[in-house]
Amino acid sequence: MRAVRMLDLELERRFLGPRLETAIQEVLSHSQFIRGPEVSLFAEELGKYLGSIHVIPCANGTDALQLALMALNLAPGDEVIVPAFTYVSTAEVVALLRLQVRWIDVSLEHFNLLPEKLEESWSPKVKAIVPVHLFGQAAPMQEVMEFAREKGISVIEDAAQALGAEYIYPDGRRQKVGTIGDIGCTSFFPSKNLGCYGDGGAIFTHHKELAHRIARIANHGQDSLYEFLEVGINSRLDTLQAAILRLKLPYLDDFNARRRAAAEVYDAYLGDIEAIQVPVRVSWSSHIFHQYTVRVLDGRRDALRAYLQEKGIPTMIYYPKPLPLQPAYQDSAYPVGSFPNAERLAQEVLSLPMHPFLSEDQLAYIGESMRAFFR
Repeated sequence: MRAVRMLDLELERRFLGPRLETAIQEVLSHSQFIRGPEVSLFAEELGKYLGSIHVIPCANGTDALQLALMALNLAPGDEVIVPAFTYVSTAEVVALLRLQVRWIDVSLEHFNLLPEKLEESWSPKVKAIVPVHLFGQAAPMQEVMEFAREKGISVIEDAAQALGAEYIYPDGRRQKVGTIGDIGCTSFFPSKNLGCYGDGGAIFTHHKELAHRIARIANHGQDSLYEFLEVGINSRLDTLQAAILRLKLPYLDDFNARRRAAAEVYDAYLGDIEAIQVPVRVSWSSHIFHQYTVRVLDGRRDALRAYLQEKGIPTMIYYPKPLPLQPAYQDSAYPVGSFPNAERLAQEVLSLPMHPFLSEDQLAYIGESMRAFFR
């Protein structure tokens, strides 16, 4: 059996085969490494995949979030609602722009923000909310959008972990995550379901003028060469990465389906273990399993992780400390205990290996090893 990895990019490279080398060679041949034709072609193709939406490629997912906030004309001191249980980028860009974070607790079941806590997180200074579609499943967007429209605030979706997942409305209508709010953002970090072989990101919006402004801000604030209309940043997806993403995009749905199939095998092995809560599938979203994250309910999460490591099975803890408790974001207004669900999840979550190329042997080995630990 091949050694188990959290993410096996080597097997992905073998799957893509000579097509990958050809895509890279074409860029080397024309040598337009910045703003080459592959960048605009990828933006067009991703826009069609997401449902006729404007796509602005950029350098990484963190820049995507920052560009989205910059385009909304927020002023220093304005507040943004952010989940307490997410990666640091979601809050980091808020702080960098001298805005204030208003934290919101998350669900113990689906890990995304709790809509019933939105009013509690509200203040008259709130100008935006950033729902994060964590681990591959959509946040409760209908409630988020209703709240945002009632309050007159903007919605920026952090879809970095859920590109390709669909939100399912009560009437059965489906919509890709990242295309529901005013702006959507994603990352193409190599570990993402659609990842490049370096850094990359993108912003989505249905609003043509907003898309034009985001593109301008990402290009030093200029519409034409040396005409700087506003203060911007330098954030662009390089041509080599765009070529790789163009090659991989047609396989995204297939790769996501393979992840779902692997998750079902995990469920079969782990579903009857009382100390394990397997990932909950909510009614309003498909799940693309960026991560297969369980909760270990008996206080033995770290012991289980050490045991699996001895068996050659890597795991990860996303995330070991809620952001409001991190030194950079601590605020006396949010003491320990302010976000009980996020704080509990930090002690219980464990992510197992998850990628499209997990073999039956590997899945069985992981599943049987976990069952053996709990016997």
